[in-house]
Amino acid sequence: MSRDSARRPGRDRLQLVGLGSMVVDRVHRAARIVGPDEKGALLRLAGGGSVASFVGGVILNQLGWASALGVRTGIFGKQGDDEAGRVLRGAMDRAGIEHQLTLDGGASSVAEIFLDASGERAIYFDPAGTAELTAGEVRARHADFLRRGARFTTEVHQVPLAAVHEALRIAREAGLETVVDLDVPPSGAVPALGDEATLHAVLAMADLLKPGKRAARELLGTRDADPLGLARALRARFGSQAVVVTDGEIGCAVSSGEFEGIVAAPRVTVVDATGAGDAFLGGLLAGLHQGLGLADAARLGNACGAACVERLGAFPADAAWARTRALELYDGAPFVLAPPPPDPTLAEIAGAFDIALEELGALRRRLAPESYADALALIRAAEATGGRVHVTGVGKPEHLARYGASLLASTGTPAQFLHATECVHGSAGQMVAGDVVIAISNSGATGELLAAVATLKALGGRVIAITGGLDSPLAKAADVTLDAGVAREGGGLGLAPRASIAAELLVLAALSTGLETARGFTRADYHARHPGGRLGQLSKG
Repeated sequence: MSRDSARRPGRDRLQLVGLGSMVVDRVHRAARIVGPDEKGALLRLAGGGSVASFVGGVILNQLGWASALGVRTGIFGKQGDDEAGRVLRGAMDRAGIEHQLTLDGGASSVAEIFLDASGERAIYFDPAGTAELTAGEVRARHADFLRRGARFTTEVHQVPLAAVHEALRIAREAGLETVVDLDVPPSGAVPALGDEATLHAVLAMADLLKPGKRAARELLGTRDADPLGLARALRARFGSQAVVVTDGEIGCAVSSGEFEGIVAAPRVTVVDATGAGDAFLGGLLAGLHQGLGLADAARLGNACGAACVERLGAFPADAAWARTRALELYDGAPFVLAPPPPDPTLAEIAGAFDIALEELGALRRRLAPESYADALALIRAAEATGGRVHVTGVGKPEHLARYGASLLASTGTPAQFLHATECVHGSAGQMVAGDVVIAISNSGATGELLAAVATLKALGGRVIAITGGLDSPLAKAADVTLDAGVAREGGGLGLAPRASIAAELLVLAALSTGLETARGFTRADYHARHPGGRLGQLSKG
């Protein structure tokens, strides 16, 4: 099993689970969409620059709008372990969308979108890891997550049809209601995503089928059928409980046993039409979840689609605004909207504690006493010949190095902070041959620190490395290495040093206790160095 996504799934029932595209949209504004062999200048966007990035993707947009309207959602699939994937997962976390994503894809999906003055656009996309998902991976990795849902939504757009078919099969066997968004015409799906037979099998497994007007016409081989006629024909052909054909700013046509007709969309000023159909379907599914009939659910979908086109970007990054604006534009029967999913912030805070404690627990289980004994012996030997201890690091470890030097000094081991980047500009002179340098680095590969260590060793210094990179250049250069490795940092991005700093701090603290004990350090010794403050009062007696 490949590495999982950052947000750990729970066990509670999800109201809407999705499989499909999740994309970083790079939006460009142009005076018009150019044709073949034409050129066109890009226009400046508000805030400067000619390109802006947004979270997007058919299914992620759907789930974002549904989540903003109080639906508990989740998504599964495949991404790359890259910056685009981290951006997307961060947006999912902020929106309260649970995710079970394997990060073994070649890359995460990106799109280049060119908008003209009317909000119409041309889109070029790279499905990347999304298009690498197999039916076997859906079955082996994601079936349990999928079965947690009450309703399953997927797409014909970026995911291979075989994988979509397998997910639909699992969903139907588990009793989930199924939704298929035919986001591209059949000619865009076959053969790119699979064969025609699988496409038709996928469409026939949808309880609710949502094509755009263009896709519906191509599917039925008709050029001028009206949306309601298309919806009726598709429902008859594929046996769907309901078919909803979207028709841009006009609205949608609905064919079902409960309701048939056209549902008009609210009139708004279009800024960016990207993802309007995704927002529509997210709103419609939220309406069904809230207990609305299909006609009113379509009105809520239209309201979300209209709200979506009023701003750049399809994903409702500002969920409060999206919720408020959609309800302003909704013109159906009154209903009480469920509160949005719980603020994921508190869960993320708790998760950071959990990750740090789990990583520190793992570090304790890997504790190698002989390494600490070697470190103590190195420092004690240096002190026996008049040597001193220096503590250094770069970035966050620099701050930790200052703490470490202070901690050691207050507990009987004379020590001082050594500025790593200044080291090769003269500060190495604070060290003499025989001194010990404690060098802190999570990766053990930080260039500035390695340059400092090389200079210090050339002057006769001995090095204790505190690092998570046990095979790193720093570990190889050190006389003694103390393990401070963590597998996860915590936080939505998983990048900023959190758990690793906690691990390095714990290693320093443990080393200081060993030194304190080895030298027979007493309460009186501590008070002599720390007569001030509350600790001075406590140590006095």
